[in-house]
Amino acid sequence: MTQRISRLNQLLKEELGKILLKEGNFPKDCLVTVTRVEASVDLKEAKAWVSVLPGEKTQEVVRILEKKIYDIQQKINKTLNMRPVPKIRFLRERKTKEAARIEELLEKAKEED
Repeated sequence: MTQRISRLNQLLKEELGKILLKEGNFPKDCLVTVTRVEASVDLKEAKAWVSVLPGEKTQEVVRILEKKIYDIQQKINKTLNMRPVPKIRFLRERKTKEAARIEELLEKAKEED
């Protein structure tokens, strides 16, 4: 991955986080976090993974994000001073769930020793 793409990924992550914080009309008692962003090499597309707590509301939040994708994309287009601006796609983060499960298993193993 080039340094430019790496910097763009970080910038997109920060900007998406700000937009979701201000504009996200998510269910009450719901925490939505942009965990990582990966832009394609040609900068035409960027995948943004979101983590949702509690996990039961993940599908609802992703549905809300898909409905608002046009508005979110417009805000990103205005914020970033570059061309082309990658088209954003939201995906559910699965790695955090896996990491939590591994942590749980490690704690259980420590208790058994």
